[in-house]
Amino acid sequence: MLTQSRLVEETKASLQLAIPLATAQLAQSATGFVDTLTMGLLGSEALAAGGLGAGIFAYSVMLTAGVVSAVSPLVAEAFGANQPRQVGEITRQGLWLASLLSIPLMALIWHGSGLVQLVGQPAQAIALTDSYLTAIVWGVFPALGFAALRSTASALAHARIVMLIVVIGTAINAIGNYGLALGKWGLPALGLAGIGWASTLSLWSMFAILLGYLSLHSAFQPYRLFHPLFRFNRAVFTELVRIGLPIGGLISIEGGMFTLATFLMAQFGTTTLAAHQVALQTAAIAFNVPLGMSFATTVRVGQLLGQKDFHGVRLAGIIGIAMGGLFMVSTAILFWTQPQSIVDLYLNLADPENASVLQLAKTMLGIAAIFQIVDGLQVVAAGALRGLKDTRTPMLVAFFAYWCIGLPTGLTFAYGFGLGGAGIWWGMATGLAVAALILTTRFLRLSQPRRSPASSTVY
Repeated sequence: MLTQSRLVEETKASLQLAIPLATAQLAQSATGFVDTLTMGLLGSEALAAGGLGAGIFAYSVMLTAGVVSAVSPLVAEAFGANQPRQVGEITRQGLWLASLLSIPLMALIWHGSGLVQLVGQPAQAIALTDSYLTAIVWGVFPALGFAALRSTASALAHARIVMLIVVIGTAINAIGNYGLALGKWGLPALGLAGIGWASTLSLWSMFAILLGYLSLHSAFQPYRLFHPLFRFNRAVFTELVRIGLPIGGLISIEGGMFTLATFLMAQFGTTTLAAHQVALQTAAIAFNVPLGMSFATTVRVGQLLGQKDFHGVRLAGIIGIAMGGLFMVSTAILFWTQPQSIVDLYLNLADPENASVLQLAKTMLGIAAIFQIVDGLQVVAAGALRGLKDTRTPMLVAFFAYWCIGLPTGLTFAYGFGLGGAGIWWGMATGLAVAALILTTRFLRLSQPRRSPASSTVY
């Protein structure tokens, strides 16, 4: 039975996880922002080439880190069920998975400049992109290893250390950019390669700090997280892959939608593309908060599932979804009331040439406000389902909502009704709304406690 005290208790528990994890996501986005600023200081050519390289690296790592994030619901459930040895087993197999995924990913990124060549970039841009990728490629393993270990730390209710380490990593990256890219403090000016090496240094630092923390802190000794490190457990590894591959698939489906949207925007001209980038970048920053809430909801649902507290599972999911929606409502209000101030962060509004971009960007931000609300709901609902180890269906839902509903709707609005780029945004908002509705409904259905004939509560 739901009581006010239980509601308050679960809300506090969710916030204790959500706040540091959301902060960590914002810090990670700040890293990309600092990299972009540094690239801009190197010139427009370096900015264009570095942006392509950073996009290749970020998308590749994000997809594979999604697979590794399967560690989170499994560790959370084992933790809730008071199975310390299982927690250690899952963590070790998560590192195995990170290691194995690193090999083909490094090979792909090492030859990533070939993708730049395929899109018709000049030789100088290809060379610049290659210099960046051949430096940052050495950060692949620590990036995936950190993804595995942060999943364990978060699932064991140590989210604050994750936040602290990501903030430290962001600072190391910024300092490294200043020294290695710009040639300060007597260091060589390596340009884009310096930005890549700074990122690699940051990723290795974060991995090493978290590894040391988990190894040495007394709270983690019962779990024997890294002993025996080299023993392969086929059953656990297979379960991680089974749960993780659909998570990576969902990320790929969602990323593909936004990539295609950007390509379609380019067809409507530079004004539309510029307005799109303003709205999308702003939405992406705000999205990091419900994304962090999604990770927290996965953990809480998984922990309570392990405790067989099925009423708590349902409550944790509902609270997480509500928090994600409420936060995005606040950002929506900001988008609706302060669009000009937001655009002013990106463009010189005193320049008459930016007037058309301003008007279109304001329109897109208005659509993005609605887009934000449903995006916040769907990402946390997907996180709640991950806590139940339900990942295949959310991936299929994403494909249906984005590519079968959102894309046709966007194309119809853009070309059939002559709305142009704004029509594409309405299509994306529609797809996200469908995903939010289906995923939330699915969680509510799966988390409905039922009574078995033996009078025990089951799903």
